[in-house]
Amino acid sequence: MATEIGTGASSTIPSTQPLDEEEEEWCRREVNTGKHYFNQRLRYKWPSEFHMSGDYKEEEERKSYVVENFSENLKVRVRTSLGDIRTLRFWRAVVAEYVGTLILVLAGCGSCIPNWNVHNATVINFNDTEVNLTNNYTSTDIVQIALTFGLSVSTIIWVIAHISGGHVNPAVTCAMLITRHISLARACVFIAAQLLGATTGAGILLAITPGERHGTLGCTLLGPGIEAEMGVTVEFCITFVLVLTVFASCDKRRKDLGGSFPLTIGLSVTMCHLFAVRFTGSSMNTARSFGPALVMGIWNNHWVYWAGPILGGVVSGLFYDNVFAVNASIDKCRGCLLASQYDDDNYVPKKYRLTILEESDVTSLMEPKQSVV
Repeated sequence: MATEIGTGASSTIPSTQPLDEEEEEWCRREVNTGKHYFNQRLRYKWPSEFHMSGDYKEEEERKSYVVENFSENLKVRVRTSLGDIRTLRFWRAVVAEYVGTLILVLAGCGSCIPNWNVHNATVINFNDTEVNLTNNYTSTDIVQIALTFGLSVSTIIWVIAHISGGHVNPAVTCAMLITRHISLARACVFIAAQLLGATTGAGILLAITPGERHGTLGCTLLGPGIEAEMGVTVEFCITFVLVLTVFASCDKRRKDLGGSFPLTIGLSVTMCHLFAVRFTGSSMNTARSFGPALVMGIWNNHWVYWAGPILGGVVSGLFYDNVFAVNASIDKCRGCLLASQYDDDNYVPKKYRLTILEESDVTSLMEPKQSVV
């Protein structure tokens, strides 16, 4: 009998029965998977895992690099990232992020256009340009805006999560980067695609909306009496909640998850809008604020919508991954921040790692030792 190493228990193959080419390839693949099981991602993902990173695989990222110096570690990660950029799958993901953010801004900001039957719009001045603005949202308006953004996010994630991860938000992308779920180059290109998509969506909305109804075209602005520091705090808090929901919905180690993870994330967006629209316009997405601001030329306190969401997203991602995650531990936190060899999804502290032996090593260990007389 010949024994082969598989993904689980060893499988026994009668030596008297010849194998065809397909069976030989299957056995070869099983042996390879078994040897490298602890160093590779799972072959198939649960649907919620795609929101972390999409369908890409960075082969170089999974190799074992022995690097002691932090600067050398950074060079390794950049080099593997550049390898990822050269794949067609990567650019497919970039297009998905572009289209997803375009739809989000077009639909979401479209719901912020002043009611066509309302005649109490005030006139404000931005950069020496008079802009019509219905400044006082009614409760009905806020519900409309919150539901539109929430349902848009749910729909977009459902459509593109398996391609790019469905970030459509620089805050989510930065959180994925800082927790080492995605590479530096991927994060930079994704953010550029998101900003471009948001600008395109705002431009389309401007083109299809009558001039007298433009208002601010959904630009996020601080509410009456809200200082910039207050705005940063509000944006930090609501983005913290959003990214916390994203990471919790995509934690593959949780066994209690059920239902639709895109809907869960969309509901968190809706909740945050219901709370924060009157404070800051409820951005929690730098791209969503950047697109309309660029098209309309309205930059009042725009830095608030960069600082608040990015900081909130990064802190939230680190917090969940190292405190609330099923495999959270001090060792994992230290590994995420300092270790040169770190697998975000399957991290095991060094002292607990299993050594995967080659077939020749297994054979030598099984041979009886000769006693020395």
